[in-house]
Amino acid sequence: MQTMKNPLIIMALEEEANGQFNGHNVVYTGIGKVNAAYALMKGIHDHKPDHIINLGSAGSTVFPAETLVNCTGFVQRDMDVTPLGVPQWQTPFEAEEIILKYGTVVEGMPQGICGTGDNFDTSGDHTTYNLVDMESYALAKVCRTEGLPFTCIKFISDGADGKAHEDWRESLEVGAQLMSAWLKELSA
Repeated sequence: MQTMKNPLIIMALEEEANGQFNGHNVVYTGIGKVNAAYALMKGIHDHKPDHIINLGSAGSTVFPAETLVNCTGFVQRDMDVTPLGVPQWQTPFEAEEIILKYGTVVEGMPQGICGTGDNFDTSGDHTTYNLVDMESYALAKVCRTEGLPFTCIKFISDGADGKAHEDWRESLEVGAQLMSAWLKELSA
């Protein structure tokens, strides 16, 4: 991975950090794609970063809990304009493919395609993507549009199922520790 002089860490919630990222430039976006896009643009303006690192939790029926996954593909899983003849998950009138491919590949880490949407997905019905969150598609799109290097690391907090809300809360401390250890290894 390239050397970073001024990375900006983007996370949805302070609870996901669990006090592990003191001393780093961290922006907490709040939940959802609109909040994420706005907070990232403000963070770019305020911090002038040379690299964006998105850390956070995600659910998955494929990757086991307590796994770190490197996402380099993103799907807007709540975009559905099929009545206009547009394929599901594709934004109308954009030449973009359904899977937004952007981001740094982290060697030795499982690779994932993240389905982002403004809902807490517990359906477990994922075929185009293999983990779910609520912010990373927007972050990847902003970074690609702005020409900023982007690394997305998700901690699998739950099985994206009926117990997801319970498992998510219980896993935050472990997730923060694993993401912090990865960041320290990256900086070493």
